[in-house]
Amino acid sequence: MSPELLSAVRFFTRETRILSGLAVACGAGGRTEYAMDGEGIREGSVFDLASVTKLFTGLCAMKLKEEGLLDFSRPVLSYDPRFTRLGGITVGDLMSFAVTVKTPERLDACPGREAALAALFASEPGERPERRVYSDIPAMILKYVIEAAAGMPFYDFIRETVLNPAGMGETWAKVPPERRADCQDYSGEHRIEKEKRIVRADARRGVPHDPKAAVIQGDTGDLCGHAGLFSTLADMERFCRAVLDGKIVSPESLREMAVNRTGRALPDGTHTQYLGYQCYVRHPEQYYSEIPVYMGARAFGIGGFTGNHVSMDPVRNVFTVFLGNRVKNRLTVLLPEEGKTFADYGLEADGRGEFRWADGEVVPSSVKYVHQKDAHLHSVVMSVLGLKEIPFGDI
Repeated sequence: MSPELLSAVRFFTRETRILSGLAVACGAGGRTEYAMDGEGIREGSVFDLASVTKLFTGLCAMKLKEEGLLDFSRPVLSYDPRFTRLGGITVGDLMSFAVTVKTPERLDACPGREAALAALFASEPGERPERRVYSDIPAMILKYVIEAAAGMPFYDFIRETVLNPAGMGETWAKVPPERRADCQDYSGEHRIEKEKRIVRADARRGVPHDPKAAVIQGDTGDLCGHAGLFSTLADMERFCRAVLDGKIVSPESLREMAVNRTGRALPDGTHTQYLGYQCYVRHPEQYYSEIPVYMGARAFGIGGFTGNHVSMDPVRNVFTVFLGNRVKNRLTVLLPEEGKTFADYGLEADGRGEFRWADGEVVPSSVKYVHQKDAHLHSVVMSVLGLKEIPFGDI
């Protein structure tokens, strides 16, 4: 375990208490460094990957494309006729976030799995935001496209395409009963949304934290496309190594996946999100980049709400995995009331601090956690692995 990396991890778990626990693996070439600390964190701890699941979805789609079983130019409707309202929206449109797709009602507000699925199959085109185009719905639909093209359930295809080739024996859509105790506890999430005060007390170990996946997937094992996989640090290292070694898809597919398909400059000098195929790519403003500065133009990655991050650079054979818990007894979301700032809630401008709940409970904040990673984790990874910063203009 790297002392320097462990100190960086403890910034989150002890110094600021942004996370209740964090496990990190990073590698360059054949070298790998690890560190872990915090509540319930040990070798074999099982994490809810949340949106990191989208990387698996994207890779599976690329594999089917390689095999000639999936045509990105074909309408989604031609693969699954249940999506009757999507019209001419293509597989490639969903892969690249080229369109906005909405459901007639919030999936997490549906009374159960069948109602949520009915709403998902009733998805239709929506108005496209100018700046933030990332969404869960495309990946949720791609799950069914992949099933149709592969001729098997989504998780079975992931197991055949990714898990088995990578040797990932501790990654599941349905965590085995004997491993439920190893799952991170994501209970006690606190949220402030304007005047609303919300505490989620319904989290169960081994059930996706994501509200949409919790309704549709639950504990059925019927994996959603946007979230729902559970894994360990060791397995996620195996995942990265297998991807970088070309065991999952070809180098050509990885290059295609990492092409910027959404990013552009806006008139005010800012930029839209930079996204590839179901992943993020380097952004010109590092504050908004999910990809660290030591990775280049062909790098791709994604984060997960529960406290995760995965990024890879196939050109440099570099990867970084953060598996954390920013949910357990934490304030995860703060949308201030009109006229108020974070300071009015006792937090720093960067989201750090503690908030005293109405019942007197003091809750550490993980608000804006993602913006702490560059300074307090990625900078240390860069140092530990002997990497150099790659300015955006040089990638």
